[in-house]
Amino acid sequence: MTRTPPMTRTRKNARRRGLTVLAGAAALALSLPLSACSGSGGRKAEENPVAGGAGTERMTVAMVTHSGPGDTFWDIVQKGARAAAAKSNVEFLYSADPDGGKQAQLVQAAIDKKVDGIIVTFAKPDALKDVVARATAAKIPVVSINSGADVSADYGAIAHFGQDETIAGEAAGRELAAIGSKRALCVIHEQGNVGLEDRCAGAKKTFGGQMENLFVPGTNMPQVKSAITAKLQADEDVDGILTLGAPFAATAVDAVKETGGQAKVATFDMNKDLIALLKAGSIQFAVDQQPYLQGYAAVDELWLLKTNGNVIGGGRPVLTGPAIVTKDNAGAIEPFADRGTR
Repeated sequence: MTRTPPMTRTRKNARRRGLTVLAGAAALALSLPLSACSGSGGRKAEENPVAGGAGTERMTVAMVTHSGPGDTFWDIVQKGARAAAAKSNVEFLYSADPDGGKQAQLVQAAIDKKVDGIIVTFAKPDALKDVVARATAAKIPVVSINSGADVSADYGAIAHFGQDETIAGEAAGRELAAIGSKRALCVIHEQGNVGLEDRCAGAKKTFGGQMENLFVPGTNMPQVKSAITAKLQADEDVDGILTLGAPFAATAVDAVKETGGQAKVATFDMNKDLIALLKAGSIQFAVDQQPYLQGYAAVDELWLLKTNGNVIGGGRPVLTGPAIVTKDNAGAIEPFADRGTR
């Protein structure tokens, strides 16, 4: 069974004010059968625009993220978003750029297209603050996912779906300590990404050993491997590596093998290839934030807002993780990972 870390600590930043835990995608979808009748007049559900996508007016939703090229995490986010869009008669537009300024330009392009809703990530929040304000001024509702729970409401987003990165980092730190690591690297693959920095800061807080941040160029995997390899060669005492994305975990495993070291590798996030590494014991654990659910929930929120005036979470962040996946429970997730939704 997936273990979710305890959330008993009251953090000094009241920004987490009563985070709502999202039970699953099913809680977000309306499930009235087409043959059901309303209580007021016996009209069939297909005549009610809230009963299903087929009876609703076509709407357009744009998602603009900070993803870099080849990041499989965002493929899973998109699959969730496209599934919700297909269900609800939504045209889904996706664009991304890891540069905060260019991401803001993409958001502006969505505003210029007069879309019905915009989904953003606040990995570099200062770069998006003004353009999100322009979206809300244009009466375009904004939802945030993945990054920026701290600033989402303040910047005008109506909802946020993701994990609390500090809490997730704390969970990872405890797990690293539990597997016996004493000196670890936290590999940050995108400088300036506040969510990644929060993960490492949280891990350091609970790890108990010595942890050092290692910055690598995440868009160039050979350089990622070279940087990890060089660090392992320079410091033979490193016995743990925490990467912040599934593709980097596999690269870290290769670097450990190349140096002949014994460092144990763990990671944030999931993909299909990671399951095999978990089952083989090459990776000790993964911290899963359920990216499919983030994409699905964000599109569903904008559709529900338009068709029924609903706001999920009451203006507070809605948690989709963290959940710890290990060798023991990887098999239960494998079928979903094989189809690219976990």
